[in-house]
Amino acid sequence: EVAFQKAVNVALRNEGKLVLAHVIDTRAFQTVASFDGTLAEQAQELAQQTLNDYKNQALGMGVSEVVTVVEYGSPKSVLARQIPVEQQVDLIMLGATGLNAIERLLVGSVSEYVIRHAPCDVLIVRTELDNVTGIGKK
Repeated sequence: EVAFQKAVNVALRNEGKLVLAHVIDTRAFQTVASFDGTLAEQAQELAQQTLNDYKNQALGMGVSEVVTVVEYGSPKSVLARQIPVEQQVDLIMLGATGLNAIERLLVGSVSEYVIRHAPCDVLIVRTELDNVTGIGKK
């Protein structure tokens, strides 16, 4: 939510396009027992509805162009390599998940991977909104 709010502010300040993306991790559907076409459909419908809600919110705040993207695959790779190229992204903004060292070792950090492999600048959002309007102020 905080990353979204900050991204809206950046898009407004720069009169830029806002791309809202959600990647459905296909590893969740890889076992035969858990794979069910309706489950995948439900995941996509929920993701699209959530992105549409964010899109409407951004448009209501004055962003002129908002695109939503729902993809299947490895979130790390899709966010770092595929979407930035397809959507001509020049800044990726991600919320920090707060994984501890053990969790990062086991599952890896999407943010860390995106930072290392994205073809554009990456901003990891850690702070609350109180510093959004205070940029450059003391």
